[in-house]
Amino acid sequence: MKLYVGNLSFQTTEQELSDMFAQYGTVSEANLIMDRATQRPRGFGFITMSTDEEGRAAIEALNGKNIGGRDLTVNEARPMESRGPRREFSGGGNRGGNRGGRF
Repeated sequence: MKLYVGNLSFQTTEQELSDMFAQYGTVSEANLIMDRATQRPRGFGFITMSTDEEGRAAIEALNGKNIGGRDLTVNEARPMESRGPRREFSGGGNRGGNRGGRF
């Protein structure tokens, strides 16, 4: 069972996240989501527990629990929604100043 874990302290490491959930069963995977630009944690992650029963036990025990001064949000992860293609910014748009050579 894959779990979403939100409202994590920004100092939390993947190892700490894994250890937190290991009390409730076998952790198959722990992923802490990082900001692409700064490479710092974004305050949420995902845990994969080996069985649904272990996942439910972890949700019941940890959802709302205060860890590191923050109340965790723990629930079953939902599939990622399709966002469509990403637009790349080419620096265009109206930013004031000279508008296409006209005065």
